[in-house]
Amino acid sequence: MPRPLIGITTYVEESTRFRVWDVATSLVPTGYHELVQAAGGAAVLLPPDEPGTAAEVLSRLDGLVVAGGPDVDPVRYGAPRDPRTGPPATQRDEWELELIAAALAADLPVLGICRGMQALNVALGGTLVQHIDGHVEAPGVMSWHPVRPVAGTRYAALVPEEAEVPTYHHQAVEELGRGLVVSAHAVDGTVEAIELPDPDRWVVGVQWHPERDKDTRVMAGLVAAAADRAATPVR
Repeated sequence: MPRPLIGITTYVEESTRFRVWDVATSLVPTGYHELVQAAGGAAVLLPPDEPGTAAEVLSRLDGLVVAGGPDVDPVRYGAPRDPRTGPPATQRDEWELELIAAALAADLPVLGICRGMQALNVALGGTLVQHIDGHVEAPGVMSWHPVRPVAGTRYAALVPEEAEVPTYHHQAVEELGRGLVVSAHAVDGTVEAIELPDPDRWVVGVQWHPERDKDTRVMAGLVAAAADRAATPVR
């Protein structure tokens, strides 16, 4: 049986220097596709596409990873911009929110990572805290802290113990989106994982960066759900 095909959203950088080139680039750190592969999936990268094409793109996939990246524009959740919020990534916001909506409509397994978790929350009508302290050690440096699972959740079934995770974020979930529940917290109370508590839908977001760790359990959960969906006859 072929490996389930997992799409990963990409960063869009207007100016990226590599070798002799300085050009606009769609990219994502290699840890994302390496984690998908280590968990048993096949990875494909998803650059932004034309509006309205998300459902078509996802129809060829078995699962979706919404990657980390810049802050979600607060206009997306009806909040004034905090001066510490980063510049808007309009094209990426539009594409990823469309992808999430289409994935939820199709019952496609979804994993949101860092910004991806925040985008999932916003897509379902939730809001974000635009700045918190203590979850970024220094620019470009991952810090580690423990997260505690909430008993009875899908995340707790995958990772039942308190676990040290790599983290790099200055925003967090404030008001939960429709139907979402919290499935892990940091010691300071910050929401570290969310999910839809529907046993027939695999939708999870984590605030940390599993692609910077060797623990494949969360991604393996997504890949297993994607494999199950791929093996289920279309009704």
